[in-house]
Amino acid sequence: MLTAAAAAFNSPPPLAQANFLNHLIVDDDRAIREAATDVGHSLGFSTYVADSGDHALHLLDSANIDAVLLDLRFSNGNGLEALKKIKRQRPDAAVIVATAFATVQSAVQAMKLGAYDYVAKPFSLQELRFLLAQVADHLRVKTEKRLLREAIRSHNGFGNIIGRSPEMEKLYRIIAKTGQSTHPVLILGESGTGKEMVAKAIHMAGPLRNKPFIPVDCGSLVPTLIESELFGHVRGAFTGATGPKDGLLAIADGGTVFLDEIGELPIDLQAKLLRAIQEKEIRPVGGTKQIPINVRILGATNRDLEQAVTEGTFRRDLYFRLNVLTLRIPPLRERRQDIPLLVAHVLERIGRESGLEKTISDEVLKLLLAYDWPGNVRELENALGRACVVSSAAELQVRDLPTNLTGAPRALTAAPTNGIIPISEMEKQTILNALAQTSGDKMQAARLLGIGKTTLYRKLKEYEGQA
Repeated sequence: MLTAAAAAFNSPPPLAQANFLNHLIVDDDRAIREAATDVGHSLGFSTYVADSGDHALHLLDSANIDAVLLDLRFSNGNGLEALKKIKRQRPDAAVIVATAFATVQSAVQAMKLGAYDYVAKPFSLQELRFLLAQVADHLRVKTEKRLLREAIRSHNGFGNIIGRSPEMEKLYRIIAKTGQSTHPVLILGESGTGKEMVAKAIHMAGPLRNKPFIPVDCGSLVPTLIESELFGHVRGAFTGATGPKDGLLAIADGGTVFLDEIGELPIDLQAKLLRAIQEKEIRPVGGTKQIPINVRILGATNRDLEQAVTEGTFRRDLYFRLNVLTLRIPPLRERRQDIPLLVAHVLERIGRESGLEKTISDEVLKLLLAYDWPGNVRELENALGRACVVSSAAELQVRDLPTNLTGAPRALTAAPTNGIIPISEMEKQTILNALAQTSGDKMQAARLLGIGKTTLYRKLKEYEGQA
């Protein structure tokens, strides 16, 4: 028999997936431990088991436990005492208490001590599955509220990242955990996925939030300028150096430097960056003295750095130094269910800036959901911005969208008659169509596609090599 929290068992909600959640089972009955473990695994929990309160407290010391199934009556301890210690040690853990000696009094005591819910033995695996799914959803909501508080406090935190798909919820969890350390982080993702936004979210999620966050676009600066920007220079170091200049690695003292498109960094500067990370000091261009630095490095790229290492264009030692923590941002085509939310967010922002409220037709939404978005979120934002400019109506129609979206949309339900088209080929055709539409204007084409000019130039060079 379940408590009121699970009274709607006959029409349960969709079961939540508990990816990255840890579940502790405390029971002296081996069969129950094994069955509860199977249920936890089926919902995505990583499970730990203990046969006593002392064993449970030991595990709580060594693992980040999110949920606990606790037997109130076991042969070598008192469950209510164990509950008190668990809540002292892990106040945010959701604890479900279970006992074969169910009484109203014990249930009330457990709830007063902070238990999330109460279940009486014998319970079915279906009942336990339902309760754990509720716990997973409860913890997810708590995480979202915490992220919202972070956004309100920082004004630039997780709140700027839009998405509620499982892929994005997984990303939020990794960002929150990554933010608590000061190790280098390598952020992987295609152009337009929001790598800088994620880097700033990592910065704002941790102890460095009140320190500087300085982004550097390694792909848009010439090598000599990048070196001067990062490491600084002394007077007379080169033509035009009329005075000394501090490098960004020194200016960001105690904060974060975000190296966007780090894969474009010249090989000689990679060596200097590696030394800076390892030795925590830099030498300005033309200088002779080392300057100590205290900065966290976040790097991002849309390139395959492992392949670059193999080809000799990226240093293996720098790759391993940056790859302490790796975070991959999913492309928009892998989280299509976020597209309506992103559309609503973009249109709301455009309406706020222009004073004109816009909506989209069902046909436009279907097309947006079917398109593969090689330029990802940036391309979606640009497409909607263009549509709002050219449309005089309150509701956007298909004719208002860029032709690269309407010319050959890829439907989700039907494959091409001549077989599957590789994503790289779709991307190539989209880029070439954009160039044709802009009469060869590369800057305008890059803006239309929602990608950086450096990325466009690199792609065009790749296509020349394929010709």
